[in-house]
Amino acid sequence: MARSAGRITLWGVEVFVATAEEASISAAARRLGTSVATVSQQLTNLEGAIGASLLDRGGRPITLTPAGTMFLRRANAILNEADQARAELAMADPSRLTRFRLGMIEDFDADVTPRLLTGMAESWKNCQFLLETGATHRLFDLLDARALDLVVAADMGLAGDDLEYHALMTEPFIAAVPKGAVSAADTLRQLRRMPLIQYTTRHYMGRLIAGHLTRHNLLLSHRFELDSYHAIMAMVAAGAGWTILTPLGWLRAQRFRAQVEVLPLPFAPLSRSIALTARRGILGDLPSDIAGRIRPLLQDLIVAPALRDLPWLEGALTVASAPE
Repeated sequence: MARSAGRITLWGVEVFVATAEEASISAAARRLGTSVATVSQQLTNLEGAIGASLLDRGGRPITLTPAGTMFLRRANAILNEADQARAELAMADPSRLTRFRLGMIEDFDADVTPRLLTGMAESWKNCQFLLETGATHRLFDLLDARALDLVVAADMGLAGDDLEYHALMTEPFIAAVPKGAVSAADTLRQLRRMPLIQYTTRHYMGRLIAGHLTRHNLLLSHRFELDSYHAIMAMVAAGAGWTILTPLGWLRAQRFRAQVEVLPLPFAPLSRSIALTARRGILGDLPSDIAGRIRPLLQDLIVAPALRDLPWLEGALTVASAPE
């Protein structure tokens, strides 16, 4: 067996960074998709190669030693350089890209995501794709933890020197009400008489809606706070109340659309932006390339069908222009 003493491996560095950030060997193992035993062995190998203890594994949570604190900065630089090298090689020759970790909001599960992955797989023949779907805040946590290469999610206003954004689309929030429940005259007064079925404030979108209502002094009674478009739309269809959501949410809950009608918000408008976000300067031109793949999919699969059914969304539901 070849000796590994004195050798620092890229895998060992990645395991160390994950453990340092998670402050737990088991959490690092879950993040990396490997076993606790593998993480522990890689840490032991790395400490042996460096000749210093990097982590105090005796306490809970695990903490960095002084040597570990010094090495963590270098470790992140090593991983950044490795990611940049992979991106440069992939842009020069797509067959060289062997792993790509993508985060997508659940709104795109049924249409955009499958088409995007199919197209990327045709271009990157030897690449293994890892897809994570979930709420915006969770995807950004995974991006920050280096568990994802880029995410497609709502723009949370986190712009800074460490992130790059590529605008994809803007969509307005709309009201969904039981069919025939309200008339065109004084819509807000009619909605005030009905319970609001609220999207959960544990997620960014729910907090965005709640903050908008508060800023405009709109105190709307609500008994339900849910995190599922389908559950919310099912309750609206059953006449249990009304809700505020986006066209993406309305499109996803197709089975209830015959019992629900949607209309513009009868108060100050609210919208959200969807963007592709990556760590700045790490993936070269790949984020821009992938954003360029996504925009026409959004136009064909989201915007065009929505405007056919809801032409009053024209000008509010839009795909971002590609930068020149």
